[in-house]
Amino acid sequence: MRDHGGRISDAIAEYGGSFGDWLDLSTGINPTPYPIGKLSDDLWTRLPDPAAENRLIEAARSFWNIPDDCAVLAAGGASALIAALPGLRPPDRVQIARETYNEHEAAFAAAGWQINRDNAPARVIVRPNNPDGLIDPLPAPLPDLLVIDESFADVTPDQSLVAHATKLGVIILKSFGKFWGLAGLRLGFAIGHPAEISKLRDRIGPWPVSGPALEIATRALGDHDWAVETRAQLSNAAKRLDQIVEPISTAPVQGTDLFRLITCKNALDVHQHLSRHHILTRIFPYNRNWLRLGLPGTEVDWSRLESALSHLK
Repeated sequence: MRDHGGRISDAIAEYGGSFGDWLDLSTGINPTPYPIGKLSDDLWTRLPDPAAENRLIEAARSFWNIPDDCAVLAAGGASALIAALPGLRPPDRVQIARETYNEHEAAFAAAGWQINRDNAPARVIVRPNNPDGLIDPLPAPLPDLLVIDESFADVTPDQSLVAHATKLGVIILKSFGKFWGLAGLRLGFAIGHPAEISKLRDRIGPWPVSGPALEIATRALGDHDWAVETRAQLSNAAKRLDQIVEPISTAPVQGTDLFRLITCKNALDVHQHLSRHHILTRIFPYNRNWLRLGLPGTEVDWSRLESALSHLK
C-alpha cells in the first residue's frame, strides 16, 4: 500500500477515538466544499448519458480555457488516469526528478518503465508540486511524452500550462475533488492532443464517470463566481495557517493555498503529538523533517489545532 493521506481508520486503530472525533488535516482538500444541491433520483438509476458527459466537457473547456483543438477526457479520479497513462507508449525511461505524488512513479514502474531522475524520453511534472508547492518550468525541448499534473493548480490558474496541451505527447491532468472539496466524487480530467486522448479513452473504457458526478461537476465548473470567492478564502486561510505553524518551522513554510508544508526537527514527533489530540497530519517516508497540513474548515477546527500546538513541547 502506497503512502497517502486520509487514513483515518488507521489513525483510530493506533490512537483511538471514532471518525467524528478526528480532524483530518492530512489531505489537500478544500474543507469548505462546493454545495451540491438537489439531484434527480434517476441520476442514480440509469446509465450516465453521453449528452451529460458532453455538457461536463464543455463546462471544463470554459473553466480551464482549454484550446479548441485539444480533446478532454473525464474519468473516475485523476488516479485512474495516472494508472492508464504509461500505456500510451511502450515501456522506456521516464524522468520523475523530485519527491512528488507517488502514484506517478508507481504507475510507470508497474507498466515496466525505468524511473530516472535525469533526462528521459518521458517525463512527469506535478505543478504545483505535492508536497512542496514548487512550480517547475515547461521543459525544453519537450520529451516524447510529458505528463503535467495540475491537480492543485486551481488555486493559481494563471500558472496553468493547458495552452501547451495542443502539442502531441503533452497530457495535462486536472483533479476535481481538491479545489471543489468533493474528493469522494472521484473525478479527474486528461487534456491533450486528440490522438493521445483517444488512446487513453480506449484504456479507460465506457461510462468512466457516474451520472451524479457528471451533474455535480457541470454545475461546479460553471460557477465561476464561486471559484473566484473560494480562491480568496483559501488564500486567507493559508496565510492564517502559516502564522500558526511558523513557530515550529525551521524553514520558510511552503506549499499551496490548499496545503502547507513545514520543516521541523522531527516531524514524526509533531505528527504523533497532534494524533494524540486526534488531529491527523501527513508525514513522508523520504524526509523525516517534513510535515504537511491541510486547512482547518471551521473556527472550532482552528481552535483545536492552535490549542494542540500550544501544548507541544
